[in-house]
Amino acid sequence: MKLRFVWLICVVVLCFSFTKSFSQPYRTLTIDDFRGVPHNNGEVVAYTNCSINFRYEARREKNYYSLNFNIQLTMNNDKSWMDKRRITSQEMLVEVLKHEQGHYIVAYMEQQELLREVSRTVFYADYQAAAMNIFNRIDAKYKQLNLSYDADTEHMRNREQQRSWDAYFKKRLEYMPPANP
Repeated sequence: MKLRFVWLICVVVLCFSFTKSFSQPYRTLTIDDFRGVPHNNGEVVAYTNCSINFRYEARREKNYYSLNFNIQLTMNNDKSWMDKRRITSQEMLVEVLKHEQGHYIVAYMEQQELLREVSRTVFYADYQAAAMNIFNRIDAKYKQLNLSYDADTEHMRNREQQRSWDAYFKKRLEYMPPANP
């Protein structure tokens, strides 16, 4: 029986709480990262939930504000799930994980771009609106990239496009500029 493959969405959540959060550096996903309860959604066999915690502290200087940012990426294991019953072979598991890794990479690229952007921005009295504008602009860019990734790869079913995106992600990670230039 031919299984229909994955619809995978990496949710990026903006959190403004000042509570302590657990974050993880970039890494390769494994089947153990998916601890949530699978949903029976037809073609959907996996779901990845990532969040970006965007916090800062502001301190007034002479005619500007100095903002100290803490921008963390977290893979939310308990909200991410994989219907392991529908994974019929080791090869299929590898393909599903590779596709999901792409969504995680998109979230990672967003986090890194946010870090680069805020580190080179001078903030003034409107720093709250300016910080939100930076986040919203970059978040929209990566939400669209996630949608394009799934559309182009047909949620992993288009193997040729998946290989093309895999190569794109590999290059982006290899040549990613430092977060704090």
